[in-house]
Amino acid sequence: MLSVAEASIRERFPGADVYLYGQENNPESHAICLADMLIKGQRADNIRFADTMKEDCFPNDSFRLELINPPFGQAWGGKDAREGVERAVEREHERYNGRFPAGLPAKSDMQMLFAQHVVQKLDQRRGRACIVSNGSPLFSGGTRSGESQIRRWLLENDRIEAILALPTDLFYNTGIGIYVWVVSMDKRPERRGKVQLIDARDMWTPMRRSLGSKRKQISEVQIDEIVGIYSSFEEGEHCRILPNEEFLYKEYTVRQPYRRSFRVCEERIDAMGEGKFMDSMHNPAKLAELEAKDPADRTTREETQLRKLVDSEATFQAMVVALRDVEDGRDWDDHDAFRKHVRGILRGAGVTVAANVLEKVVDALSVRDDSVPPRRDRQGLVVYDDSTKDTEVVKLSEDVEDHFEREVYPYVPDAKWFDDETDRAVKTGAEIPFTRYFYRYVPPEPSQKLLGEFRELENQLQDELRGLV
Repeated sequence: MLSVAEASIRERFPGADVYLYGQENNPESHAICLADMLIKGQRADNIRFADTMKEDCFPNDSFRLELINPPFGQAWGGKDAREGVERAVEREHERYNGRFPAGLPAKSDMQMLFAQHVVQKLDQRRGRACIVSNGSPLFSGGTRSGESQIRRWLLENDRIEAILALPTDLFYNTGIGIYVWVVSMDKRPERRGKVQLIDARDMWTPMRRSLGSKRKQISEVQIDEIVGIYSSFEEGEHCRILPNEEFLYKEYTVRQPYRRSFRVCEERIDAMGEGKFMDSMHNPAKLAELEAKDPADRTTREETQLRKLVDSEATFQAMVVALRDVEDGRDWDDHDAFRKHVRGILRGAGVTVAANVLEKVVDALSVRDDSVPPRRDRQGLVVYDDSTKDTEVVKLSEDVEDHFEREVYPYVPDAKWFDDETDRAVKTGAEIPFTRYFYRYVPPEPSQKLLGEFRELENQLQDELRGLV
């Protein structure tokens, strides 16, 4: 890759001074690159044998141009990571002005770590880079995931100039689709605040003979076409130009009013005892796990947890007995009145419980009922039901109320969205759903045409069966 890049630069700019640097942790790849550099007259000590995740071999250098093809789906943490990599990455992330300032992606894939490394190593005024990736870095991870926050960091700092989608079957060892990210530290004025998406998935020619998984290649004519689309910076069949905000979004928490009906009945009392009631009360699976463990192997924390579960189990069973003794099948639609009713039942049986346990019992004896008036607090404000909690994703470029008027209120008229950052209700993230912008709707075949084809096939099958007979 370095040799081809050098040849291309010298072809276009014969007088340019080109100095090549690199580091590689695969012994064979490092040896091949080192030999290539010696043949080309480059300095051999600029090609280092080192793991990029563990070490930056050129800590005081920045670069005008960078090309990088990180491994796809290779773990940087957990049991599948190479020894020492996880701790090195975490230390680098924690370090002031380290190479991974935006966050850490899922431990199963280090591609977004390489993306941060590239940006941090670029010349801050004129640096540009190309990163080869699979589709995962475009959209993987939830809103607050490392991947999402790294994409957000790149977009908010206006570093993504273009993303190209290339054909499948271009690599020797994989047939998956490939993307090239063009990163720039100094975009031209017309490109600032925008990302260019180029769809070159259909621009390929078949190879006469496959090489492993490589069955396609991009011809010189097609390369010129792709470069032309990139350079012209004009929208067309294969090109979309979108503002950075198009890919940034907020995730809003949505809840519905608390509308529940309540009843002390056998069915709901039985449901209380199924599975776990609370972490610290009637948690059969955890209780069995702790009891099965050798006492000598239990930690102090586990001993304390076991004692609490044993003690609380007696309280739970006493609650169940008390409720069964007075079950009347009466329906309630007032939460506070029913709560007092349940508290009275328990106190009458000599069972005293904390407020959170009592509330849990009340919830267990209730069902969602839209015919019930919404519950209100002491100030008369509507109380919202946590069990109805959902999320809605809204682009930053769109007014949130307009979005809800169109997408939510027609289906759930009394829903409410929450935007209190201190409650972590609103979460800002980023994703780049590349294929969505090049989707072409193809209408299905008319049913009558399909029916005719089925009948024709059926007739052909009948003719063949008669011939066999």
